[in-house]
Amino acid sequence: MIRLLLIALLACGLAACKEDQTAAKPAPAALTDEALGHYCQMIVADHPGPKAQIHLRGYDYPIWFGQVSDAIAYLHDPERDGEVTAFYVTDMARAESWAVPGDKAWTDADGAVFVIDSQRKGGMGMPEAVPFASRDGAEAFVAEAGGRIVALKDVPESYVHPDMGSETDSDMEGMSAKEGMH
Repeated sequence: MIRLLLIALLACGLAACKEDQTAAKPAPAALTDEALGHYCQMIVADHPGPKAQIHLRGYDYPIWFGQVSDAIAYLHDPERDGEVTAFYVTDMARAESWAVPGDKAWTDADGAVFVIDSQRKGGMGMPEAVPFASRDGAEAFVAEAGGRIVALKDVPESYVHPDMGSETDSDMEGMSAKEGMH
């Protein structure tokens, strides 16, 4: 009898684990004027170019990024805040414009393609990984602005974490003190 009870409890526990792992992926959140960029703490909607939102397990609201390259850098960060449950980016083929991409063009980053090394800069003036839901949209963009098309997993970490040159730790400490950074 105890053996059957243990088997039943184990089966229920495994079913609960499986249910938790297959929980519905959160839908994209609406970009509001209150959404602040994760790294810069600036209003995301105030900057041109594609945007990104990353949803984490256990959090009600996504982390916002005014530049897709910053969101990809966040994915590479071993000290990020938690488990990613969804990652959405602006499909620039459906965006209203580069200056104001709007809030109706979200696409799942895992299925998107990205144009890197183009002439277009992201919302913070840095190189951008420009997302598209389809390869056709990306090819049209490359014909206009140059670059190359890659999948999310193929965006080089060096592209989203550019080499900071020869700055030393003491250089960084001096810069932090001057700028009031902690």
